[in-house]
Amino acid sequence: MSQTYDVTEHKRRETAIDAARSALGRGEPVVLPTDTVYGIGVDAFSPQAVAVLLAAKGRNRTMPPPVLIARAEVMDALATDIPEAARELAATFWPGGLTLILHAQPSLAWDLGETRGTVALRMPADEVALELLGAVGPMAVSSANRTGLPAATTAAAAQEMLAESVAVYLDDGERALQQASTIVDCTSPAPIVVRHGAIPLYELQAVVPEVVATE
Repeated sequence: MSQTYDVTEHKRRETAIDAARSALGRGEPVVLPTDTVYGIGVDAFSPQAVAVLLAAKGRNRTMPPPVLIARAEVMDALATDIPEAARELAATFWPGGLTLILHAQPSLAWDLGETRGTVALRMPADEVALELLGAVGPMAVSSANRTGLPAATTAAAAQEMLAESVAVYLDDGERALQQASTIVDCTSPAPIVVRHGAIPLYELQAVVPEVVATE
C-alpha cells in the first residue's frame, strides 16, 4: 500500500527520507519533488527497478529515464569523455533545470533502456530531492505521470495517475509554475539542445557560445 509523507516541514523529512530509502532498497518506485515537476524514481543501478518504473509510466525501453545526482562530482563516476563545454554548463547551471546527455561509463552495471551508450544527468535545485539523492545515490527519475498525460505538479496529481505502482509519495507542495529541464546533448562536437525548457538557449550560449538548437 502506498504511503504519502508531507515534507514541507523539515522536521518531518527524516522519517519520509527513511521510508523512501527503504522502498528504493526493495526495488520499489518513489515519487519525489524536483525543481521542475514531480518525478517518479528508482535506484539507477537496479535493472528490475528501472523496468518497474517504465511499466508504471506505460513506457518501453526506447524511452530511458534520466539520472539525478546529488553532487556535480558524481558526473565523473557515471560518464566518460566529458567535454569541457559540458563541465562549464554543469558548473553554471547545476543545481538547476539542465539535463546533460553524456557518454556513459561502460563499466557500470546498470540498464536504463536503449540508451545507445549514453546517460542523461541532472542535479536538481530542490532541497528534498538532494537530501534523498544524498541518502540513496543516483536515481533514475522520470516525470511522475503516465506517458501521454501532463507531468504532475503535485504529489496528489502523481498519485491519481500512478496509484499503487509507487510505494512512497513525498509531498512538498505545488510545482505548477515550473518548466521541465532543458536537455543538451553533449556527445556531439557541438552541444545540441534537444529539448527546450527551464533554461533558455541564450543563457546556455552566454556560457558556451557553440551550443546550438535542433529547431
